[in-house]
Amino acid sequence: MKRRPARSAESPRSVRNTLTRKGLTSDAKSKALPPDPDAPAKQQQLKLYEDAVKHFQQQKFHKAKELLERVLEGPSKELGDRARVHLRICEQRISRTPAPPPKSAEDHYTQGVALMNMGRWDEAREHLDRAHKAAPKADHVVYAMAVLDCLTGEADSAMQNLKVAIQLRPENRYHARNDEDFAFLQEDPRFTELLYPERDGSAS
Repeated sequence: MKRRPARSAESPRSVRNTLTRKGLTSDAKSKALPPDPDAPAKQQQLKLYEDAVKHFQQQKFHKAKELLERVLEGPSKELGDRARVHLRICEQRISRTPAPPPKSAEDHYTQGVALMNMGRWDEAREHLDRAHKAAPKADHVVYAMAVLDCLTGEADSAMQNLKVAIQLRPENRYHARNDEDFAFLQEDPRFTELLYPERDGSAS
């Protein structure tokens, strides 16, 4: 019966040398990869992203947008890319959210001017009328009403409103002189008399 050759075993010294070599290799790798100096910032960026996603899922898009914009300032490009995707959706959802209905005179005035710039005359007039009822002494509202009248060809009403706006605030006379929206009235002698009273020595 043949005897099997005895297994060769490493000597304790060779085992120790192997462990030492492994240890040296591990140490060398650890020295080659220093700790990430951005780690704390990335951790904070991750927390912001997670909070933003929670608000996003709850459809609190304004708050989510605010947090996502802060995520973009962090060092992680991957988190930044994810944040941009959510941010675009937030902006789309926010833009679809209807604006609250105007309540104050200033709200109606702002809405009226915006509609006037869009050429939606009837809606603009409705809001400016509401603004005027709420604040009859607001010269800028009456001035806007004069502009709207001029743009829609209502010369008599435009003259009356412009006259009131000037009575409430005389500086409106000088604004109207350079306001292109009153081009319709440029040939009207009443307009000239109202804006240039010094020419005939009278003041309106």
